[in-house]
Amino acid sequence: MLNFTLRQLQVFEKVASHLSHSRAAEELYLSQPAVSMQIKQLEGHIGLPLFEQMGKKIFLTEAGRELFHYSRSIAQQLAEMEAVFDEMKGLGQGKLVLSVVNTANYFTPRLLAKFCQRHPNINVTLQVANRDAVLKQLADNSTDLAIMGQPPDGLDICAEAFLDNPLVVIAAPCHPLAKLKRIKFTRLAQETFLSREKGSGTRSAMERVFAQHQIQPHISMKMETNEAIKQAVQADMGLGILSLHSIELELETGRLVVLNVEHFPLLRHWFVAHRRNKRLSSAALAFKHFLLAEAKIWMHSKVVGNKQKPLSP
Repeated sequence: MLNFTLRQLQVFEKVASHLSHSRAAEELYLSQPAVSMQIKQLEGHIGLPLFEQMGKKIFLTEAGRELFHYSRSIAQQLAEMEAVFDEMKGLGQGKLVLSVVNTANYFTPRLLAKFCQRHPNINVTLQVANRDAVLKQLADNSTDLAIMGQPPDGLDICAEAFLDNPLVVIAAPCHPLAKLKRIKFTRLAQETFLSREKGSGTRSAMERVFAQHQIQPHISMKMETNEAIKQAVQADMGLGILSLHSIELELETGRLVVLNVEHFPLLRHWFVAHRRNKRLSSAALAFKHFLLAEAKIWMHSKVVGNKQKPLSP
């Protein structure tokens, strides 16, 4: 019979997540020797090694990978249980773990600020990553909700659209195409593009639209952030395709322009997603309802108070 403690399991999960005793110690506010002792005691209870060391790095053993799978599930169930008990006590508190793709982070903080004004006792953890990483967080059940572009087929998730996400072709104001009023899509075959990395939702959408028109785009450089693409486009190193949400400031200051290309903007949507069988806490349900009911209205009406331009074309 296994006789380990929940604390030992918690310590193991952190070490397994980071593959680092020191990072786990920092996150748990423990000393590194204390973390090592907890792992050693856990291995003694299980009777198998959970980690193996190669050089300066540690890796999960087969037993460690099995335990990691169960430990994440147990941690999630404990968190859900805690949330249920808090609601039963009427504490008016809650926790929300929200994962968003990089591009969505241009508007998510503003929505969170509005939501937190209404629900000041909800503690929010915001995780920002590319699409592949967010999908993994959903698959691992390590997040309550995710904000992303088109969810993939085959993953057992529930996803609902809450906001338009137009993708546009951007250029430096001095670019020759910036002066044209109507640009044929085939003209883009002659241009150099700066693109996001593989695994990015924006990159996938870009590849799909070019494939539909049987054009192979000339991608001179791949970058892992929208900011890097915007800076490179401003320097007239090529064209880019980005969400209109990510270039508001640059359009207002005249540092970038949107090209009038046929078939653009590509109208996509932002989705709020979660595991289909996941029991959402009151905090997660409240945020989901907020997005579905009010996000679009609020995002497009905020121009009245601060004179910003609307986010849609």
